[in-house]
Amino acid sequence: MRLYFTLRALGHRLPLKVMFRLVFINLFFSNVTPMATGGGFAQIWYLHRHGVPMGRATAATTIRTVLAVMFIFTLTPIFLLTLRALKDHTITGSIGVALAIFIFIYLAFFAVLLFRTHWLIAPLTQILVTLHRFHLISDARHRRWQFKARREMLRFSDSFGDYLKGQKLYVCLSILFTALFLLSLFSFPALLMYSLGYTVDYVVSLGLLVVTTFVMYFSPTPGASGISEGVFGSFFRDILSGNHLVLVTVSWRLLTIYLGMIIGLIVLQRELIKDRRKPG
Repeated sequence: MRLYFTLRALGHRLPLKVMFRLVFINLFFSNVTPMATGGGFAQIWYLHRHGVPMGRATAATTIRTVLAVMFIFTLTPIFLLTLRALKDHTITGSIGVALAIFIFIYLAFFAVLLFRTHWLIAPLTQILVTLHRFHLISDARHRRWQFKARREMLRFSDSFGDYLKGQKLYVCLSILFTALFLLSLFSFPALLMYSLGYTVDYVVSLGLLVVTTFVMYFSPTPGASGISEGVFGSFFRDILSGNHLVLVTVSWRLLTIYLGMIIGLIVLQRELIKDRRKPG
C-alpha cells in the first residue's frame, strides 16, 4: 500500500493484484542480492511492464525507500541513546563510529538522487559512450539509448517535485502506510515472545528491531543473511533463554523474510511462464 499510494501521488494507478505480486517479487530479489540491490531493479522492471515509465518507476521505488529510511534513521539514534539494553553494547561504541560514516554516505547518496539528479546524467552518458567505443552497441542503439537515458533521468528528477505536488491525500497515505508497515514488521519479535509466555516490554523490543534493521541496511550479504541473525541474537540474548532465542530468531526470519521469498519465487515463475506464452 505504501508503494501503491506513492504511485497514486505520482499520477499512476495500478490494480492491487499487480501491487500484490510486485511486493513478493521484490521480497525474493531483495533477499538474494547483496544489500537488497536486486529488489529495486525488479520493482522497476515490473512497473515498467505494467505501463509506468522507467524514470517514474525508479522515482516511485526511491521515494518508497526514502520514506522508510527517514523513519528508521530518525528513530535509531533515539533508541541508541535511550534504551538501557543498548547502553553498554558494542554498537554504541566503536561500531557506532562506523555506522555514523555509513549514515553519511547513505544520506549523501539519497541527497544526490533527490536534489542533484542531473549530476548522474554525465556518468551514465559516459558509460554508453564507452560501450559504443568498444563496439558493444551499434550506432543506432547508442543514439537510442542516449536519448532514452536522458529522457528517463529527467522524468526521474521531475518525479520528486511531482510527488510533493501530488494529491495530499495520497502523499499522506503513502507516509501513513510506511509507518504502519514498519510498525507491523518490528512487532513480530514481541508477538513471538508473548506467545512463549514472556513478559514483553514492547518499546524495548520495538527499539531493538529498529536498530537491527538499521544495521541490516549496510549488510553486504544477500538479505543481510547471517548478519541480521547475529545482531538480533546479540540484542535479545539477555531477554530470551538459549533455546527460545534460537526459536524466536528463526521464526522472525521465517515469517518476515523466507515465507515471502518462497511466495515471490512462485509469483516470479508464473510471470515468466506467462511471458513465454504470449505470442510474438
